[in-house]
Amino acid sequence: MCILMGMARRSTAVHVVTTTRRYKERTYKTHLLRRSYREDGKVKNETLGNLSHLPDEVIELIRRALRGETLIPAETAFQIIRSRPHGHVAAVLGTIERLGLDRILASRPSIERDRCVALIAARVLSPGSKLATARTLNEESATSTLGEMLKLGEVEAEDLYAAIDWLIARQPRIEQALAARHLSNGTLVLYDVTSSYFEGRHCPLARIGHSRDGKKGSLQIVYGLLCNAAGCPVAVEVYEGNTGDPRTLADQIRKVQERFGLERVVFVGDRGLLTSKRIDEELRPVDGLDWISALRSEQIRTLASDGGPLQLSLFDTTDLAEIQHPDFPDERLIACLNPLLQAERARKREDLLQATERELDTIVAATTRQKRPLRGKDQIGLRVGKVLNRFKVAKHFELTITETAFAYTRKQDAIDAEAHLDGIYVLRTSVPSQILDAAGTVQAYKGLAVVERAFRCLKTVDLHVRPIYHRLDSRVRAHILLCMLAYYVEWHMRQALAPLLFAEDDPVDAAQRRGSPVRPAAPSASAERKAVTKRSADDQPVHHFRGLLDHMATLTKNTVQPEAGLPTFDQLTVPTPLQKQVLELLEVDLPV
Repeated sequence: MCILMGMARRSTAVHVVTTTRRYKERTYKTHLLRRSYREDGKVKNETLGNLSHLPDEVIELIRRALRGETLIPAETAFQIIRSRPHGHVAAVLGTIERLGLDRILASRPSIERDRCVALIAARVLSPGSKLATARTLNEESATSTLGEMLKLGEVEAEDLYAAIDWLIARQPRIEQALAARHLSNGTLVLYDVTSSYFEGRHCPLARIGHSRDGKKGSLQIVYGLLCNAAGCPVAVEVYEGNTGDPRTLADQIRKVQERFGLERVVFVGDRGLLTSKRIDEELRPVDGLDWISALRSEQIRTLASDGGPLQLSLFDTTDLAEIQHPDFPDERLIACLNPLLQAERARKREDLLQATERELDTIVAATTRQKRPLRGKDQIGLRVGKVLNRFKVAKHFELTITETAFAYTRKQDAIDAEAHLDGIYVLRTSVPSQILDAAGTVQAYKGLAVVERAFRCLKTVDLHVRPIYHRLDSRVRAHILLCMLAYYVEWHMRQALAPLLFAEDDPVDAAQRRGSPVRPAAPSASAERKAVTKRSADDQPVHHFRGLLDHMATLTKNTVQPEAGLPTFDQLTVPTPLQKQVLELLEVDLPV
C-alpha cells in the first residue's frame, strides 16, 4: 500500500479528466488520461488512454501523482509502535466520574485515591491479585490505558496494599455517603449473607463454618451485603467464617440507625436470617424498625394443622391470601401458592426417594447374598447412614436393621402430609397494609433475588472476589469493600446498558405480563425480542456484560511514529456504532 505525502513539486501537462453524462436516468462517468500541448499558439488536448476500468481509489492516486504529490510506501510513512485497549477503560472510568465515586472516596485528589480508583476499575475490567494489577498499571507491562489515564506512574504491589489500608479506614464515611444517596426514611433495606472460602491459614477471620461454596472443611469468611430495594449495594460487613447469619443482624441495625441516621426502615431478609428470636429480641423492641421475612416449614405446618388458618381452600380463586395467628401478634401473614413450585417440589421429592431406594436395595441385596454377606448392625447402619446423608430424605423411611438383615419402607403418611404443603410459603411482616399491600410485600421479599445476583457477580461471574490470600483481617475487609465498590460501578453500568444486554430493560411491561408477584418472573416484550433475535431495538448485537466490555476494549489507543524522526502522537481507532452507543448510554465522553 502507498500513501501520498508532501506538496506538489510542479505542474505537469499530463492529467486526468473526468466527464459525467446521464442517459435514461442513469449516470455514466468516464476517466481519461490526457496530455495538454500548444500548437500554433493554441492549447490542445490529446487522449492517451481510458482509465474508466480502474478502481476509483487507483484513479485518485494517478490524479494526485500527476499533480506532483510524492508517493511513498505506507509502512515507511509511519509506524504503530504500541497499541493499548482503551474503550473499556474509558467506559468504566467515565462511569466512576459520573457517579462521583472518586469524590466519595475522598473529596480531595491524592495518590491513594487514584490508586483505589484504579483498583476498583481493574476489578471490573480484569480481576486479579494486587501484584498482577500493579503490572497491568505500569507503562512497561500495561495491558490497557488504565494507569496512563489516571497518571499513576510506576506502581508496585506494596503501593496498592498501602492504598487499600487507606481505603478501609474510610469505610464508615464511604458507606454513609452511599446510604445518603440511595436510602431514606421508610425505605426497604435488603440484607443477605454469604461466605467465601479462604486460601492460607493465618488470617484471624478465617474459620471453618457452613460453606455456601461447596468447600466443606475449608476455612472461610462470612460477609453481609446491604442493598436498597433496587439492588444497589450500599454497605458490606465481614465476619469470622463460623458466624451464623442471624448474629450479623445487630450490626446492621446499629449501622442503619446510628451511622446512617435512618429512623424508619423495613428490613427484608430470608427466614434463616430474620428468625423469630432475632425479630423478638432485636427488631420488635426498636421503634421505627419493621421487617419482611418468611416462616420456616415447621411454623407453616403449625398453621396448616387441624383448625389452623392455612387451608388449601384459601387458594381456590387466588394465589395469595392474608391470614392471622396468635403466635405472630401484630404481624400480617401472607400465604402464597405457586403451582410451578408445587410441581417441582413433588418431582424432586419423588426423584430423591427413588434414588435413595435404589441405593438401599443394594444394601438389602448385600445382606442376602450367598458369598460374604453384609453382617453386623454397625456395618449395615454405616452404609445406610451414608445413603441417607447423601439424599437427605431419612425422615420419609422406616428402617429395620438387625445383625443379619436390613429392610425399609416408606412413611407414606408423612410423605403425603409434606406434599399437602408443596408450593406454599408464608411471609410475615410488621408493615401495615395501608403502606404495603399483600402483593407489594411478596414483591419486596422476592427482591432478595437481586442480592443473590450481586453475590453471583462478586464471587463467580465478573468480579471474582475469590481466591482470598490476605493475612491481615483489615486487608481482607478492605478487599471485600473494594469488590463491593466495583459491583457498585458495575450495577450502574448494567442499568444504563440494559438495552444492549441480555437483561430486562422494561420492568413495567415485565410486571404487567407477570400479573401476580407469586408467579415466576416473565420477560417483557423487549427482553423476549432480544433473546430471540440477539439484536437490540437499534439493531445492534446484544451481549452479556463481560462480552460488551471485551468489545469496548477493541477501541484502542495507538502510539504513532511518523517518518523522519518527527515526534510520536496518540491516535484512537474509530469507534464502531455499537461502541458509540455504549458511550452514549453511559453518558461518557471519549477521552484521548
